[in-house]
Amino acid sequence: MKILFHGHSCFELEHDGKRVIIDPFLTGNPKATAKPEDIRVDAILLTHGHGDHVGDALQIAKENNATIIAPFELATWFGWQGAKVHPLHIGGGHTFDFGRVKLTPAFHGSGFIREDKQEIIYLGMPAGLIVTMGDYTIYHAGDTGLFSDMKLIGMQHEVDVAMLPIGDNFTMGPEDALLAAEWVGAKRVIPMHYNTFPLIEQDADAFVKRLEKKGIRGVILQSGESIDLTR
Repeated sequence: MKILFHGHSCFELEHDGKRVIIDPFLTGNPKATAKPEDIRVDAILLTHGHGDHVGDALQIAKENNATIIAPFELATWFGWQGAKVHPLHIGGGHTFDFGRVKLTPAFHGSGFIREDKQEIIYLGMPAGLIVTMGDYTIYHAGDTGLFSDMKLIGMQHEVDVAMLPIGDNFTMGPEDALLAAEWVGAKRVIPMHYNTFPLIEQDADAFVKRLEKKGIRGVILQSGESIDLTR
């Protein structure tokens, strides 16, 4: 499996000729090096409805004839915008031609903000993602605080890579993310949702060093960089 990082919380996963993108925030993302028209995927996976995660999902979906896979309310909303969608909800999973997706809890918010009308459209509960492609299992935590049921994720799944937010303020900070990494028990941890904006600036090198002291392998990816997983 190849994991390509686009900055913030956006990752592309590729395995056996199939590609999916998670939370495709490219336009307006100061860390992104790719443009939405560069993306070629079979599906778009969304954790929640905030603009820095929904991002360019609709454009990418229409240009690739790709399915948006998201929590029910968010998927419904995208269906109204003309996208192909597959709704899921927390605890539920489904097997697609590229692999399997299961939604996990995440403690955060989810809504589309219309600044001009001072209006927020509620888009359901946020979620994390367990994505299995071939023999590889990825846990993308989405935007979340620390919660003890992360232990169950580690008990139920042999996680090859966990993407965990470390930015603080809106999500877990480094301290809580260290505990989350231990509970999930992933073979590798990639920090995400940090340094995109001043409010979430963090020292990823320091975080990875602390992971290593706990015997956990940390991987820092810059936007446009990738890693290849091998058995």
